[in-house]
Amino acid sequence: MKKIGIFYGSTSGVTEEIAEKIMEEIGEEACDLYSMEEDFDDADDLLKYDYLLLGCSTWGAGEVQNDWREPLFDMEVEKPDFSGKTIALFGAGDCTGHGKHFVGALGTLHDQFKALGAKLVGAVSTAGYSFEASTSIREGKFVGLPLDEVNESEKTEQRIADWLELLKADFPALAAL
Repeated sequence: MKKIGIFYGSTSGVTEEIAEKIMEEIGEEACDLYSMEEDFDDADDLLKYDYLLLGCSTWGAGEVQNDWREPLFDMEVEKPDFSGKTIALFGAGDCTGHGKHFVGALGTLHDQFKALGAKLVGAVSTAGYSFEASTSIREGKFVGLPLDEVNESEKTEQRIADWLELLKADFPALAAL
């Protein structure tokens, strides 16, 4: 069984808490957890995993969280090859306060890693979410798992469980869940 690398950026601790919840659901023995601020050096950290869960909150007008900015810029310039890597995205947003840009950072991550050759999985239906607009929707679905700990925290546990069930087809380490 190949381990899953979980990488997250978190300013206020919300995305960190979500990443930790996901790790608990999967089991610590099946994954490694990385803070983009404290543990990330360069793309080689990501490339040592065939299976990645990437977490990012959305800030401002749909922008990625600060810890992701420099790594994404570096990868855009260096163009590391993510062919053969399977990536699923999760992110925190505020569907009420930032409903016009809800989890837009997921769209940015999706587009960049897809351009680098990764297989992106884990798209989630927009049904049940209240928001005005999002740049993270492709073919009618969110490109990853959106979570709103501000307005819908009571839905987080079930949304994570449903998403991990969805990922079983693409993440062998999740088959035992």
